[in-house]
Amino acid sequence: MISWQRGTNENANGLLLQFFPKGKDFAEVSEGELVQALYLINNRPRKCLYWKTAHESFMEALSHLT
Repeated sequence: MISWQRGTNENANGLLLQFFPKGKDFAEVSEGELVQALYLINNRPRKCLYWKTAHESFMEALSHLT
């Protein structure tokens, strides 16, 4: 792992911890709960993306490929 990736990874882990406490057995998490958490995470504005959401940034990057 490259050093700058570590912070990004830790941030993503922190976001997940807001929905699922440390030690949570994911076998007990329904698909709906996981989908809802991922939706909220991916549609949250991020300072590092100039206040765009991860989803907006991803869709913008995709639009440049076609």
